[in-house]
Amino acid sequence: MSRRGNRRKNRGRIVNGILVLDKPGGLSSNEALQKAKRLYNAAKAGHTGSLDPLATGVLPLCFGEATKLSQFLLDADKRYRVLVELGRRTDTGDAEGKVIDSVESVTVTLEQVQAVMAGFVGVIDQTPPMHSAIKQQGVPLYKLAREGKVVELEIEVHCSKGTYVRTLADEIGQQLGCGAHVKALRRLQAGVFSETEAVSLEQLEAAAGQMEKGDYSAIDDLLLAMDSAVLDLPEVVLPDLTAGWIKQGQPVLVRHLPATGLVRLYHGEDFIGIGSILDDGRVAPRRMIMDTQ
Repeated sequence: MSRRGNRRKNRGRIVNGILVLDKPGGLSSNEALQKAKRLYNAAKAGHTGSLDPLATGVLPLCFGEATKLSQFLLDADKRYRVLVELGRRTDTGDAEGKVIDSVESVTVTLEQVQAVMAGFVGVIDQTPPMHSAIKQQGVPLYKLAREGKVVELEIEVHCSKGTYVRTLADEIGQQLGCGAHVKALRRLQAGVFSETEAVSLEQLEAAAGQMEKGDYSAIDDLLLAMDSAVLDLPEVVLPDLTAGWIKQGQPVLVRHLPATGLVRLYHGEDFIGIGSILDDGRVAPRRMIMDTQ
């Protein structure tokens, strides 16, 4: 290997863990990731599902061995708070796009909004405010609409992987017959992580500013353990011999395993990866974590 190749391989320090970042508006997910990676001086990092620059909120970042768990967060359900402006349709489905259609005044009623929103419960599961509380400053939506004012809906969306909230807002607008777009979007939850655990970029920068002579303890304290991403999976603790076999890629038989699905694997107190239950009742390695001790 060339000297140049060696320098690339050794660039950055080994950091293992998960940072739940509260992504600010105006940054892409990758820009936010690169900022965090530089602050940690981390050799390896990745994010777990893109948020548009317009959006804010929960963006889990995986460092080091935790990147092996990224797919589980990518596949997890997400929850959003969405501010939808009625009356204008854009080519991107959000406020940053070009207006491609608009109406002079919005003339929807509360009942129409409720009927349209009810049609999105199911494959796309959302929990909108479906009662008379849909008001602005105490005034019902339909009264504001008849006055020709801007009408906004605030909804919460609980969705699976592959759902595009901008498309959802556009579809709501089309069904209401007035057009709509996302004016503001905040991710409240990604998998097991919620906004209550999120760290702002300002907090991260402040912690990095406390470093002295290479002491990263302040910023490292903001990281969560790798297994925090999969705490919703059943736990399986393996004895020494069985743990050794599964680390070598061998399926093993352990007592009291679930009948199906994925499990968290531990050797003693150490998290060693994700296992998958086979048809014959054994557990096979699915995504193993290298020893980080």
